Amino acid sequence: MDAQRQPEVLPPPPALQVRTHGSVLRMTRSFHVGRDADCDVRIDDMQVSRRHVLVSLENGRWSFQDLRSGNGVYAAGQRLQSATIDRAITISLGLDGPELTLEVERPGQSEAPKTARETVAHGRETMLLDNYAERYFAAAEDGEPVGRQTMLIRKAFARVHKRQRRRYVWMIAVLALAVVGALGYGLYQRRQVELQRAVAEDLFYQMKSLDVDIANLERVAASSGNTQVQDQVSKYLIRRRQMESNYDGFVTSLYKRSLTEPERLILRVTRLLGECELAAPPEYLEEVGRYIARWQSSGRFARALTLAREKGYIPPIAQAFLQQNLPPQFLYLAMEESDFDAFASGPPTYMGIAKGMWQFVPETGQRYGLNIGPLAGSRQPDAGDDRHKWDKATIAAARYIKDIYSTDAQASALLVMASYNWGENRVINLVRSLSPNPKDRNFWKLLERYRERIPKDTYDYVFYIVSAAVIGENPKMFGYPFDSPLKYLETEQTAAR
Repeated sequence: MDAQRQPEVLPPPPALQVRTHGSVLRMTRSFHVGRDADCDVRIDDMQVSRRHVLVSLENGRWSFQDLRSGNGVYAAGQRLQSATIDRAITISLGLDGPELTLEVERPGQSEAPKTARETVAHGRETMLLDNYAERYFAAAEDGEPVGRQTMLIRKAFARVHKRQRRRYVWMIAVLALAVVGALGYGLYQRRQVELQRAVAEDLFYQMKSLDVDIANLERVAASSGNTQVQDQVSKYLIRRRQMESNYDGFVTSLYKRSLTEPERLILRVTRLLGECELAAPPEYLEEVGRYIARWQSSGRFARALTLAREKGYIPPIAQAFLQQNLPPQFLYLAMEESDFDAFASGPPTYMGIAKGMWQFVPETGQRYGLNIGPLAGSRQPDAGDDRHKWDKATIAAARYIKDIYSTDAQASALLVMASYNWGENRVINLVRSLSPNPKDRNFWKLLERYRERIPKDTYDYVFYIVSAAVIGENPKMFGYPFDSPLKYLETEQTAAR
């Protein structure tokens, strides 16, 4: 009779070794990598998304997939959406983010099992030790005779055990004191950082309050020509620069060492736009990074700046805002509105058709001194409409933005952007419900309280401008082959000193 055919025994799927932060993990099933506490491989880094990567084991093959992370997954400088792991691959979470190596175990790579002979020898050794322990150290039954040698061994063991126990007590006590001291020092350090952070935030919002006062005084001086008011403005500006220098000193020491250069740049631009980077929501850096990636995925940023350079728009636009003591980064508001197209026309709305580089509706343009042409009701360009005259419209836009900035927006450029896009009357109604001081009336507070009431278009609008301003500070950092359009201002400031 033929022997029955034995079923085929498939080898177990290979394990995966994960090397990161100096440690090695051995994984035998699919797992997540990310910043969340429930990820199997947790990496606490601002470049890492909450759930960044899924590493899968299917049909005996390992692969990984980017879970739509903000900063992407890179290998050898190339961004990857997914890949099969044939042997080993080193990936970074973000272009300059933390690295981890994924290596498929080869047969025999993990610790080899003991041979049969080693197992038998180990069993004999264990049995022999058990016999000695039973003979010399087991508790004797009542009346059981104990030999002199056994008694001496037991006494010697008890003496050594007592000494060791005393030593262990001291070691534990010293260790406990060290732990308590370390915890106390850690709490002290944390408390000091918290105090320094609070001082820095207070200093920042004092600067914002001063910015509001300066802006209001400038409006009075412009309308009255009073030289005493102008002198007061000059004194306030000197004081403002001193406060900013002090704030820079505080903030430099508070930045986490783990921040990347792009993240530091995001925070610096955020401060230039009138928001305290120390009070930003935890997800802010990641959110701005997503909008930077959107700019990078299209040619729009480069096309718009090329047009602005060729037409000579950039220096006059920057100067118009600097004359109002406003950030020159408002340049990027025109990019988001019209891509610097002076003859752009928007769709019909209940407020009329917005026209020009700054997309003024008729009523607002007229309020700031622009002549509205006879074709106001048509999307057709109109030679008689000042909204298409970019130089006049830029001066009007700077004045309009200054008015929002110096009143209800409380010197927050991000609140100004939201107002400019959504209509100042609508967003200002939400803003006015916040306490009338910069610490409680800013873009962070608006998001915290009214996130669901802010239209997605307005939210996108603000983050597109902020992210464009970040790229514009150092385009080469983000893959663009040209310098900052505002770099000439650094040269002018250096020469002025």
